[in-house]
Amino acid sequence: MELTRLAEAVTGFGVALSADQQAQFAAYWQLLLAWNERLNLTAVRDPETIIERHFYDSLTCVAVTGDLNGRALIDVGTGAGFPGLPLKIAFPQMQLTLVESVAKKASFLQTIVVELRLASVQIVAERAEVLAHQPAHRAHYDWAVARAVAEMRVLAEYLLPFCRVGGFMLAQKGEKAVAETAIAAAAIRLLGGGPAQLHPMTLPGTTNLHYLVTVEKCAPTPELYPRRPGMAAKRPLAG
Repeated sequence: MELTRLAEAVTGFGVALSADQQAQFAAYWQLLLAWNERLNLTAVRDPETIIERHFYDSLTCVAVTGDLNGRALIDVGTGAGFPGLPLKIAFPQMQLTLVESVAKKASFLQTIVVELRLASVQIVAERAEVLAHQPAHRAHYDWAVARAVAEMRVLAEYLLPFCRVGGFMLAQKGEKAVAETAIAAAAIRLLGGGPAQLHPMTLPGTTNLHYLVTVEKCAPTPELYPRRPGMAAKRPLAG
């Protein structure tokens, strides 16, 4: 998928990329390829596949979020910036917080923000379990998103504390999404979430289903959560 085809493909989600925005994606793409030579940012090495599996896949989120301009979004465990940075390019007026605990990856993210001249982007090299207890971030966001970070019970504990009541968590998941979401139902309720909604998506050139799993924040998350770093993954909340 070339970048011009990316612009055409995402019109189906209501995203219209200007020439300047396409140039930003091109610069992002080139920097990702260059940095990946010395820092393992992505296992995907083929330039064409990067556009499909990272840029297009990130922009599929718009199918459930709608227009993000004027919204506050936090991307937890963002790695090389997915899905947060592609969404920021598409919606320049979005307020974006990128959470990446690995300092070298956070340095890459800062380079992208500077080179692409992206405003209203905060990069935090911290664990989500710590950040979610800070007043500036807790219950602050319209959307808390994550892509391929952890199983659903763990993701709910990471993401829901960041959401304001009436906001949403969004998890990009693979084929295990249905089973994981069913197991996580009780944990999601405990953390203040409503019923999970699964939205199936198919990437170009593949037959494997991907899912966008959304959960509305219906009540405040109890102050105990998230637990201290590592506990959510070590001892997931009971299903």
